[in-house]
Amino acid sequence: MADTDKMLATMVRNIEAKTGKTIDELKQAVVKSGLAKHGEIRGMLMERFGLGHGQANAVVHLALQSDGQGAAAAKGLSAADVLTEIYRGKEDLRPIHDAILAAMEKLGDFEAVPKKGYVSYRRKKQFAMVGPKTKTAVEVGLAAKSLPADPRLKEMPPASMCRHTTRLSSVAEVDAALGRWLKTSYDEA
Repeated sequence: MADTDKMLATMVRNIEAKTGKTIDELKQAVVKSGLAKHGEIRGMLMERFGLGHGQANAVVHLALQSDGQGAAAAKGLSAADVLTEIYRGKEDLRPIHDAILAAMEKLGDFEAVPKKGYVSYRRKKQFAMVGPKTKTAVEVGLAAKSLPADPRLKEMPPASMCRHTTRLSSVAEVDAALGRWLKTSYDEA
């Protein structure tokens, strides 16, 4: 899997170059803003410092230690611990996630970045998101721009984090069709 720390370091360098501010200075700006909601802080960073959505989002997570990885590190938890936490109370869905992960591991190298309620899977950019959507279904978000029409796929609005989603209620649904969709999304990333 790709080195998440290297990717974060590159993003931080790019943010600092774009804004002329260090990450610590940007964190201080977040604190001084008095804003508490993630979206409000992100909007302020985009407006005040000219950051893109993803860059501003990263600064918010760094400032608040609110992403799955940052929160886990602050608590001394591993990525596996975060995944266990994501499925707390929905343990019956975890085998579905594990089956999806096994299918993705056949595709090649990627990184897993746990968030609060899902895991983002990335190459150069995100190609899939996987996490429990309800107590009975795991949602898979796919970044692929063009997937063939299928009743199992829901097309998302153009500005969404993923272009398509599908929900799975059993390991049996981790099938050849899902494998093709994951591969298309992986190849496009």
